[in-house]
Amino acid sequence: MRGGTGQVWIETVIYTLIAFVMIGVVLTFARPKIEEFQDKALLEQSIEMISGIDSTIKEIERRGVGNQRIIKLELNEGSLKISGINDNLVFEMQSRYQYTEPGSDYSEGNIAVQTEKKGELNVVQFSVDYNLKYNITYQQKDGLRTIGKSPTPYNLLISNKGEDSDGRIKINFEIN
Repeated sequence: MRGGTGQVWIETVIYTLIAFVMIGVVLTFARPKIEEFQDKALLEQSIEMISGIDSTIKEIERRGVGNQRIIKLELNEGSLKISGINDNLVFEMQSRYQYTEPGSDYSEGNIAVQTEKKGELNVVQFSVDYNLKYNITYQQKDGLRTIGKSPTPYNLLISNKGEDSDGRIKINFEIN
């Protein structure tokens, strides 16, 4: 009787090991695809975020000097660069998902989209250039501010500070 019980245990261990190996093989192939789908969803949310910021800028311009809005900015991946030097906004993220053909220019509305291949990953950039119409500042200065990913949302204050000496609308950003 004892020999039979030992054999059952050995078979159970072997079947369990086979099951773990099969799960490992499936995950090896499925994990990159799952990460690619997650990156695609994050990129789609990010282009909506940039589009929302762009709409807010246009709204506070229409409403006049002194108008301001606070928007919740959720960055789960990537970074947002507010450039007072170049008067633009740039969102950048490394991704397994290839959003556009690498090296080719693409746009969604007034958002320029670029994808660059870096090894197994892609660097995807969404940018909006305001240099003809707006003077973009961060805390009233023409610098560069990079906002990184965070587990909690940022409160981004966007305000209309009137016209500059060139006749462009001064749009100021601040993190509250």
